[in-house]
Amino acid sequence: MKVIALSDVQQFSPEKMKKNNLFETPRFFCDVYCFEPGQEQKGHIHGEQDKVYLVLEGEGTFLVGSESQILRAGQGTMAAAGETHGVKNHTAQRLKVLVFVAPNP
Repeated sequence: MKVIALSDVQQFSPEKMKKNNLFETPRFFCDVYCFEPGQEQKGHIHGEQDKVYLVLEGEGTFLVGSESQILRAGQGTMAAAGETHGVKNHTAQRLKVLVFVAPNP
């Protein structure tokens, strides 16, 4: 059994948003995305994958389809396959987001 501690896999990068992998199979993956203030994952589309975002710490501006909304710790959203989606840390604090994608691209 693989057991992880979130504190061990929440690394940040000063250059760009950092993806920290927790789990991965041929069917899905689970990461923690770590954003320094001002960093973002620009809007993009996955043609065949659904993506779930759950905010662990901080707050960020989440884009799904044509909607943009601020989400805080404990909140989440989903982008279905084919929907534009992205995240921006618009704050002066760090942002940590748990991300699930299925199927694995």
